[in-house]
Amino acid sequence: EELTNIGGELEQLRVCENLSDHLAGNVYAKFREEEDAERALQKLMGRFYAGRPILAQFCPVTDFKDARCRQFEESTCSRGGYCNFMHLKKVSSRLQRRLLGRLEREREERERE
Repeated sequence: EELTNIGGELEQLRVCENLSDHLAGNVYAKFREEEDAERALQKLMGRFYAGRPILAQFCPVTDFKDARCRQFEESTCSRGGYCNFMHLKKVSSRLQRRLLGRLEREREERERE
């Protein structure tokens, strides 16, 4: 529910399932407009997910193609959850529809105003 209330037009959502300190729990959201990203960042400040604080910040990387673990995608990564490359979870179609549908409705409402 926390994720469906951040606002803005979401282009991509990447969720890491790595266990290493620098990737554990990381979620990357790419918004169509920078203003939407700023608004989302402000809304996430002071919020919690699963009882843990959300530590949101901007990321200068816009294309994670080279950060993904190709071996993980082929089910051959020998480093497991402690790999230094991103092991991305599959975001369910249901969640994507829920997020993108809500964001689309918000965009339409803003355009009507």
